Amino acid sequence: MNSPGEELLDFMVANAIYPFCSKKGKIFLRCSKKGILTEGKKKEIIEQLNIETGDECETLREEIKKQVAERRTTRPIKEWIKEERPREMLARLGAENLPLSKLLAIILRTGKNGSSAEELGQTLLNHFGSLRAIDAAPISELSKIEGIGPAKAAQIKASLELGKRLFQERASTRKKLTRPDDVISYVSEYYAPYLRDKEKEFFNVILLDIKNKPIDNVEISKGSVNATIVDPKEIVRAASLKSASSVILVHNHPSGETTPSQDDIELTNRIVSACELLGIKVLDHVIIGKNMEDFYSFAKEGLIG
Repeated sequence: MNSPGEELLDFMVANAIYPFCSKKGKIFLRCSKKGILTEGKKKEIIEQLNIETGDECETLREEIKKQVAERRTTRPIKEWIKEERPREMLARLGAENLPLSKLLAIILRTGKNGSSAEELGQTLLNHFGSLRAIDAAPISELSKIEGIGPAKAAQIKASLELGKRLFQERASTRKKLTRPDDVISYVSEYYAPYLRDKEKEFFNVILLDIKNKPIDNVEISKGSVNATIVDPKEIVRAASLKSASSVILVHNHPSGETTPSQDDIELTNRIVSACELLGIKVLDHVIIGKNMEDFYSFAKEGLIG
């Protein structure tokens, strides 16, 4: 039968709990797992193991690290053969040829006790189901996954944001938006990655010059789950400030249904009338749904002349 001290040491190894000593000589414990260390458990460990000095902390830390490594069922990525390491594979094969788990491993860099960064990436994918769901999840939700702290969650968010910025950059290079298909392509690149999974309606306007080239994108308002309040004067003001010759209206439907409501149609007509007073043309109004192919173009459907 194990002694209380042996049981506590085993508990520390199983949960990767490490002792430290502050500059003022105070002993404290660190653990990556949330909810494991209560104040009572911390006190019990320090008192039962009789940890009093920095040297004792270091000795115990090294012993715990050794036993954690011995219990590990997987080897860290740095110990894999080079041909299987995610970064080396990316350099050799190209990023487009790597599975999602290896790409996530490169972003995460390190795993957690007992599993590699790639396995942690797979856990993340299994939990959320897709990159899109990971992108939609707030940092607080990502951080609930064991091994994903605020730092790793921020790394994931930053990498996904770079992908969206790349789409926006590509959209910004378009010379003209003259046909409904041109408008839909622009909206799918510039707005859809941000608006498809929003739980509220966002109303935006694309401002164009006399050659129908986009010169600015302006958020006009954001509303509730099924409606947004838009004042046509705000759109006229935004267009006038940039000397826009024409505008394109863009908003999302959180329900995923892209068919315009009667309110959508009436609002569009009011905006068209307000813009006509200043010689500004409304080229289109595009509603964004949930999926990449879900768009409704007023111009394409003959609702805007």
